[in-house]
Amino acid sequence: MQLNIPTWLTLFRIALIPFFVLAFYLPFTWAPMVCAIIFIVAAATDWFDGFLARLWKQTTRFGAFLDPVADKIMVAAALVLVSEHYHTWWITLPAATMIAREIIISSLREWMAELGKRSSVAVSWMGKVKTTAQMAALIALLWRPNFEFELGGFILLYVATVMTFWSMFQYINAAWSDLREA
Repeated sequence: MQLNIPTWLTLFRIALIPFFVLAFYLPFTWAPMVCAIIFIVAAATDWFDGFLARLWKQTTRFGAFLDPVADKIMVAAALVLVSEHYHTWWITLPAATMIAREIIISSLREWMAELGKRSSVAVSWMGKVKTTAQMAALIALLWRPNFEFELGGFILLYVATVMTFWSMFQYINAAWSDLREA
């Protein structure tokens, strides 16, 4: 397997996760900003690796596998950290919902791939919008520079949660006939 620049970017995103977690726990007033910046860099590589892979025609099966794994690890880590920081059900519940959705949809995609029908549960525009809202919410809730920013993060977290359910039901609906036959 030959690694290309887009795949290296994905690996870099995975490598950033421990630094992002460590930054979260630093006992300094600037730690939330550093944590958010690391998350922003990681989120940017999420977009950039796929863009470059398509632009340079360097898409690989390994990259196609690794990219969503890196995304899910990064987002799950951020959701856990945000839940820990706020330590309240009204943050933990959306976080747990989002993590559960990722597990469900990943499993559904794997199962549909075994049936040779992976394309019926390919990433949709709703999933991309959900991810954008989710990333923005997490940046705001990790950074927390002021009340307005934090409030925006709370609102976006719930927008992302609604979109999480909506996109999950879209994927399940797309696979429903195969699910019923199972």
